[in-house]
Amino acid sequence: MRSYFLRRLLLIPPTLIGVTLVVFLITRFAPGGPVDQAIMRAQQTVSNHSVGGGSLSDEELAQLKAYFGYDKPPLVAYGRWLVQLLHGDLGDSFRYGEPVTQVIREAIPVTLTYGIISLIITYSISVPLGVLKAMRHRTRFDNISSAVIIVSYAVPGYALGALMVVYLAAHFGWFPMGGFVGENWSDLTVSGKVGDFVHHAVLPLICYTAGGFAFVSLLTKNQLMDNLAADYVRTAVAKGASYRRAVFGHAFRNSLIPLATDLGQQVGYLVVGSILIETIFDINGMGLLFYNATLDRDPMVVMGVLLVDSIVLFTGNLIGDILVAFADPRVRFK
Repeated sequence: MRSYFLRRLLLIPPTLIGVTLVVFLITRFAPGGPVDQAIMRAQQTVSNHSVGGGSLSDEELAQLKAYFGYDKPPLVAYGRWLVQLLHGDLGDSFRYGEPVTQVIREAIPVTLTYGIISLIITYSISVPLGVLKAMRHRTRFDNISSAVIIVSYAVPGYALGALMVVYLAAHFGWFPMGGFVGENWSDLTVSGKVGDFVHHAVLPLICYTAGGFAFVSLLTKNQLMDNLAADYVRTAVAKGASYRRAVFGHAFRNSLIPLATDLGQQVGYLVVGSILIETIFDINGMGLLFYNATLDRDPMVVMGVLLVDSIVLFTGNLIGDILVAFADPRVRFK
């Protein structure tokens, strides 16, 4: 098993190189990049101060391309980006005028906060609910909760967020329209800061947890029911074990294996965030940062966010494999 995880770790660098190279080439050749935007602004400035119209000379164009690193061939430029990456430098943002590391450092805590809270809420509610649904299969409670879960799974988080912003925030005014905290957050007391954060976080957290809540609940129920129908559970009951003992002492542990796999994937999404949800609620996290960088053709920010997201996703998948190995000692990866 040790060799398996070692191979997984060794596969991360070449995978990252392949992913970042493809995205780097796409951002390099996509129209409307930083050079094109700088040329348009420069030509507009020149034309506003001249009578006969404005145009940039070849020397000025060469200076612009050199400033943004477009004077080198694509593979050479990508190699320079890799060398800078090894020194902890992700380049400078065209949109923000700051180092990309600083821009990402400001966005990660926001997305990480929502990711951790939504993960805790999802598993704290979904796992007990799934166990209860399995123990009360085909009862009124199971039917009603299944209807709620199906609706929750069918409605996308961004669509639910748009509806809540329109009605609960804009129409009734019960919640803020968006943002991570209020503008006067720094002037509030400790209890006031907590209340302000909760007030802003209610609607986004509902959107974050809607899909995961439904999936984990049904996954827990189905896995537990499959294990409850197994021979070893019937044998335990025949030997005198109570039904509750058979559920929590035998079947539930085996049902944790797919939950462990899903938990590893959820950990990978902690930093990735949701582009649409963060855009709807104007949350300055990794999702909104990537969305704005894509629209503004800010290649260094796109590369930086993609790199962080890829590393976290690979780490999450590796954590999922480790959790599966701990949950079931019979699992042996090769």
